[in-house]
Amino acid sequence: MESQVRGGTRWKRFAVVMVPSVAATAAIGVALAQGALAASFSVSGQQFKVTADQLTGTGFSQYGAVDSGYTLDGKKTAHPVAVSAFKSASIKGLCQSVVTPDIPVIGTVSLVLKAGGGSTPVEADNLYIDLDDLSADATFKNIDIGVAAKDASKGPGIKSGDTANPYGFAQQADSATLSGVKQTAWATTAGTFKLSGLKMSVKTGTHECY
Repeated sequence: MESQVRGGTRWKRFAVVMVPSVAATAAIGVALAQGALAASFSVSGQQFKVTADQLTGTGFSQYGAVDSGYTLDGKKTAHPVAVSAFKSASIKGLCQSVVTPDIPVIGTVSLVLKAGGGSTPVEADNLYIDLDDLSADATFKNIDIGVAAKDASKGPGIKSGDTANPYGFAQQADSATLSGVKQTAWATTAGTFKLSGLKMSVKTGTHECY
């Protein structure tokens, strides 16, 4: 999944994010197989919204990068992003929504994905999220602010393929806990991503997590 962003990251809240783009892609594949969406529906050209009741992660780091991708009409684009990375993460009450406008005949279509709403949270490792806006109540343990990206050793490291300055600003912490997470993002990758209690819906009109 490719990523993109507008900027506007609130650096004082620099902390985390999380969003199962990989899962959304799988869900879109199911929808396509059922004829629910046009084949031009492309998450890589869109932002998506994510909320979570709580995200708890270990081995946290965050750094700036520039991501390349394509708009929905196929034009190349590049955007600055804040990449949040965790060696492992646990998420309770996850919601992700993607809205695609102007699908021929159908109009606007929303894909909403929910998981981790029961007693078993969503689990991920080597999780990377590219975002441009985040709000949450955050607590960090042993945080280091202003290290060089290449020296942020507590997290999983700079993601392979990222266009990032290894000497640019970064921060890291042994662990991070975020409550009441609201964010907009462009992409997520993970080594493994386990979505317990997964529910996915595709609806006409605009339906978002917030």
